[in-house]
Amino acid sequence: MLDAVVVGAGPNGLTAAVELARRGFSVALFEAQSAVGGGARTEELTLPGFRHDPCSAAHPLGVNSPAFRALPLERYGLQWLHAELPMAHPFPDGTAAVLARSVAETAASFGPRDAGAYRRLVEPFLAKWDTLARDFMSLPLTALPRDPLTLARFGLAGLPPSTWLMRRFHDERFKTLFAGLVAHVIAPLDGLATGAIGLVFALAAHARGWPVARGGSQSISDALAAYLKDLGGAVHTDYEVKRLDDLPPARAYVFDTSPTALARIAGFGSHYASYRYGPSVFKIDYALDGPVPWTAPEARVAGTVQVGAGRAEIDAALRAASREGRAPDRPFLITVQPSVVDPSRAPEGKHVFWAYGHVPNGWQGDLTDAMERQLERFAPGFRDRVLARAVAGPPEVAARNANYVGGDIACGAASGLQLLLRPKLSLFPYGTPHPAVFICSSATPPGPGVHGMSGHNAAKAVWRRLRQT
Repeated sequence: MLDAVVVGAGPNGLTAAVELARRGFSVALFEAQSAVGGGARTEELTLPGFRHDPCSAAHPLGVNSPAFRALPLERYGLQWLHAELPMAHPFPDGTAAVLARSVAETAASFGPRDAGAYRRLVEPFLAKWDTLARDFMSLPLTALPRDPLTLARFGLAGLPPSTWLMRRFHDERFKTLFAGLVAHVIAPLDGLATGAIGLVFALAAHARGWPVARGGSQSISDALAAYLKDLGGAVHTDYEVKRLDDLPPARAYVFDTSPTALARIAGFGSHYASYRYGPSVFKIDYALDGPVPWTAPEARVAGTVQVGAGRAEIDAALRAASREGRAPDRPFLITVQPSVVDPSRAPEGKHVFWAYGHVPNGWQGDLTDAMERQLERFAPGFRDRVLARAVAGPPEVAARNANYVGGDIACGAASGLQLLLRPKLSLFPYGTPHPAVFICSSATPPGPGVHGMSGHNAAKAVWRRLRQT
C-alpha cells in the first residue's frame, strides 16, 4: 500500500507529491493529460518553433515562493529570466508607469507627489519580505507566523478594498497601475483584501522580479516532476480518475482538482455546493513577425505589460465581467512577452506574445477584435506583425484544464470572503469529509498562482496525519 496518492499534476499537486516524498513517504501521482503541468505548460500553439504558455507565463509568485525556493529546482533545469523591467503600464499619450525592481525607479514613474508615499508604503514590508511572504502564504494551522507584528501591519494595509489604499495617492498614474495589479485575480477594485493583492504583486517585483522560465512554464513542472522521480515517486500521465476506486490503495489521497471534481470523484454530494466560480478569460497566443510596437519605450523592455487607459476603464472592465455578466467594450488586458528576454521561444527575429481579457464565466463570444483594437491604442501597427494566433475562450480554457471550471483560471472566485476562506469556511481548509482525502488545488489557501504553496500547505496536513496513523 502506498502512503499517498496525488491526483492532478499541476504545480500544487507536484509540490504536494514532492514534499511528501522528501519526507520518506511512498508517493504516486496521476494526471489525466499526456504531460504534467496544469497551468504551467508550454506548447507550440501557433506555428512550428513558437513556444507558448497556454496559461501562466510570468511568475512573480513562483520566484518568490517559499516552497519553490526550498527545492533544488535549478538542478533540474529551471532557470528564471528577468526582463529589464518586471512590468510596465503604458498610457495613450506614449508615457508609462513602471513596476521596476528598484523602489525608487518605480516611485519616480508616479510623479513627485506620490513618490514618497509609495516608498513609505512598500519599504517597511520589503525589508522583511521573505518572512512576510512565508507568513501570508501559509496558515497558522500549518506554520505559526514568524513575524506576527509585520503580518498584522500588512493586514491593516491590505485587507480593506484597494480603493481605500489608493486614497493615499494623488497621481492617477499610480492608481491605474495599482488597479491593474488588483485585476490579476479578476476581482472588482472595491472588494475585500484587494489592497493586499496589489501590494503582494508590487512587493514581489521589488524583491525578486516577475520572471519567465527559460524555455517556457513547462520548465517549472518538468523540474518538479524530475525531482519527484529522483525521490522515488511515480508519475502516471494519461490516467483519468473518475472515482476513488480507480486509484491504488493508499493511506492518503490528495487532490489537485476543483472542489466540484473532488466531490464527484469522492462521492461528497453537495459538500462544495456553495463554492463559487468566478469570471473567465479570453486568451490569445500570438506568433509575431517582430516585437510588439509599443509607443511607450518602457513597455518594449518589460516582461509583463498591463493595458488599460485609466483606473475607471479597468474597473468598468472588471465589473462587466464579474458583476454585469457581459464582455467589456474596452477589455483590460494582461499581456506577457517572453521572447523579450528568452529568444529560445521563437525563431530568430520572431516573437511570442500572450494576452487575455476578462469575460463572464462560460462566455461563448469572440473578444479578438475588441482585444486587438485595445492593443492598437498602445501599440499602433500591432496587427501588421501577427503571423498566427491561437484563440481560447472560456470553453477552450476549461477543456484545456479541468480545474478551470467555466474558464475560471483562479479555480474559484477570488472575491469577497472566498478570497480568504476557500474552499469552505473551515479551520482546516485542506481536509474533506473523508479523513484520508485532502484537497491541494488553487481552491485552497493561498489561492491562485504558480507558487506550489497550496500543495506545500496541504502536504503538511497530510504528513501529520500519516505520522499519527
